[in-house]
Amino acid sequence: MALDGIKVVEFAGLAPGPFAGLVLAHNGASVIRIDRPSSTSQDLLCAGKRSIALDVKTASGLRVAKELIAKADVLIDPFRPGVLEKLGLGPEVFHTSDKREGLNDRLVFARLAGFPRDGVHSSMAGHDINYIALSGILSMLPGTTDKPAFPLNLLADFAGGGLLCSNGILLALIERGKSGRGQVVNVDMVSGSRYISSFPLLGAVYNAASWRGPRGTNILDGGAPFYDIYTCSDGKWMSVGCMEPQFFAQFIDKFKGVMKSCGKQGSWSPSRSTVSTKEDWPKLRKYLEDGFRTHPRDFWTEVFHGTDACAVPVLSPEEATQLYGFHPKPHPELSRTSPSPPQDKIKPLDPGEHTTGILKELGLSQEEIRQIAIEGALGKEARDLERPKSKL
Repeated sequence: MALDGIKVVEFAGLAPGPFAGLVLAHNGASVIRIDRPSSTSQDLLCAGKRSIALDVKTASGLRVAKELIAKADVLIDPFRPGVLEKLGLGPEVFHTSDKREGLNDRLVFARLAGFPRDGVHSSMAGHDINYIALSGILSMLPGTTDKPAFPLNLLADFAGGGLLCSNGILLALIERGKSGRGQVVNVDMVSGSRYISSFPLLGAVYNAASWRGPRGTNILDGGAPFYDIYTCSDGKWMSVGCMEPQFFAQFIDKFKGVMKSCGKQGSWSPSRSTVSTKEDWPKLRKYLEDGFRTHPRDFWTEVFHGTDACAVPVLSPEEATQLYGFHPKPHPELSRTSPSPPQDKIKPLDPGEHTTGILKELGLSQEEIRQIAIEGALGKEARDLERPKSKL
């Protein structure tokens, strides 16, 4: 695979960090996750990873972490700015500078933060909804007339965060092939959300036709009846996205044919040109809402199947599984070095599951492992286990 031989150290975190590591692992990288001892994990973004439980606040735990990172190609830092520096694991420890020689000048040090590191919010806590709120894009998203809606935690955590982080890592690895040196990759989810939203944000700033009206009146934000979701008679939904005249023509011809056959034409009926007649959009929306409610979703699926009407069913996760498999497949596909297929079963990676094996790979003997356990680097349970019992 494309990243065979690349060693990644990932500090355990939430959502974007694990996803960035997952993208690398799917493409052949060896990913070791550093977990806190006695922590629990429900993280399912762990395929192909291994875990070591390490208390980096102990002297021996810090020493082991430094050695792991000194031998790695990539480090994924999911913490707030300054956390790893306080621990003695910041970029200045590994990268060579004018003042000192680093432990691993080839290291790609990838940092994920919520807010821009030099911004007024950089030291604050936040989540996806906060990051897209500051990015400007949340105010443009569809919703009710009162307020916009948020798309789960997809925009900031996974697209603007984890995916752009993995992209930055790959760019830094490519550049390292030329310069021989690693560098710091800074990703913040406000800026990442803005970048992946370049099309609507630039459209709003430059008053493009597609984004000229208030939220909820434009083509892509729920304003257009031919780009929306409709409820069917069984409570399931159909998605309609026939923006172009030729696609709308196919859609409306099919739809009107069904309405005519069941005697539901009504007092007003759209034509092919209604797509470009904005004053008729409210009537078109009502026509489509009433029409879709006359039949179940699977009926409408069959009506539009194989056409260019741009109307397809909204599938549940279970239904999508039947079409595409149990787990989302790594993407994109490469013709020669394709990502590894997902496992049939994925379970959370138990923190510390591979601790002993990873320590042995670092060259530590059983006695040395026992000693750092006694020193508390592997957590309280491991320390208590290794301490000699007093004789009565």
